[in-house]
Amino acid sequence: MAEAMLKHLQGGRIYVDSVGVFEGEVGGFAALVMEEIGLSIADHRGKTFDELEDSSYDLIITFSPEAHHRAIELTRTMSCEVEYWPTLDPAIIDGSREACLDGFRQIRDH
Repeated sequence: MAEAMLKHLQGGRIYVDSVGVFEGEVGGFAALVMEEIGLSIADHRGKTFDELEDSSYDLIITFSPEAHHRAIELTRTMSCEVEYWPTLDPAIIDGSREACLDGFRQIRDH
């Protein structure tokens, strides 16, 4: 979600890539809440740090402790800032469909 929003807001002005600890398809709730704001991520496939195509970054922002640890290891020999923005994983919300969507909306809007 963050990658899609930043690319939408900044276009080609900055290079943005998104990776995580796990690879896989984008969850349906994430795709739905992004469509609500006019952005499509349905074709996006999550990739891991091992799949990064570049090796030079100015800033890496992480949202989970696991991702932060991987980013620190990745940048050990780089001149790169790593920031940790603690963020709840909305995929762990257990409840009705509307409760899950609300969790994803909160993360999107935050």
